Amino acid sequence: MTVSILVPSSLSREAEDKREATRKLGYVARAATVFRADRLLVFPDRDGETGRFDGGFVETVLRYAATPPYLRNEAWGMRDELEYAGVLPPLRAVSQTGSESNGSGSSRQGIVTEVGPEGRVRVNCGLQHPISLNVPPKMAVEEGERVTVRISSRRPVRAKLVDEPLPGLAVERTDLSTALGREDAGVRIAASRFGEELTVGRLETLAGRVHRDGMTVAFGAPERGLPDILGIEASAVGTAQDAAAGEDDGVEPTADPGFDLWLNTVPDQGSEVVRTEEALFATLASLSLRE
Repeated sequence: MTVSILVPSSLSREAEDKREATRKLGYVARAATVFRADRLLVFPDRDGETGRFDGGFVETVLRYAATPPYLRNEAWGMRDELEYAGVLPPLRAVSQTGSESNGSGSSRQGIVTEVGPEGRVRVNCGLQHPISLNVPPKMAVEEGERVTVRISSRRPVRAKLVDEPLPGLAVERTDLSTALGREDAGVRIAASRFGEELTVGRLETLAGRVHRDGMTVAFGAPERGLPDILGIEASAVGTAQDAAAGEDDGVEPTADPGFDLWLNTVPDQGSEVVRTEEALFATLASLSLRE
């Protein structure tokens, strides 16, 4: 069961300056972390980009925010996109901790600082000093590569390099159809004010599916919701939902890339515009409820 969040490359289009754009992206990364998302995916919306804060800027800031603080300087160095990285709110992601008795311990990201002889490397994983570890059989690593380290004890240090995906929030660039077509996409939801209103009854049914299968939730950009990004008339969103449900009413299909449902998670909004970072908190909080 995985949780994926999709945001457009035009996410910071309304920001007046780089500081404001960085802060906004920080709260998007924080929402993803608070609700234990596995992936934060940036999909292209080039028509909505303003040119100042394009998809490259959005991806870089989000990836930096998702990088553990003890690795940021070594992994990123000085980048123009990160000029105002100091305004990013701390994510303080909870470690995925297992039983120390069987050596599983807690998984952390590390970065290889030196490749030595006899299958050993030195890794910076946020301890006082880089530690020397054996490289598992059939696993090849290079200097500067990020790796997963499982720590079962800090005093004395007991750790091992494991051939597993990096723990924490993964930030990637992809297109909508690819993200929605993943085998582990789960329930594919388009968050939009033009979607069907989220009610207690609907949530009761939806919560079980999400808890069992996971979910992929897509959001729009400021003043440019998903219908605008996809070139769908707002009045046609209902048609897209009927098509996803397998209902044939003879209406020409829309450009919906494969959502299971369009959902309005702020059905009685008091502001004309709900910002993307606000929509993330409202939507993920509701969809994280259990039966």
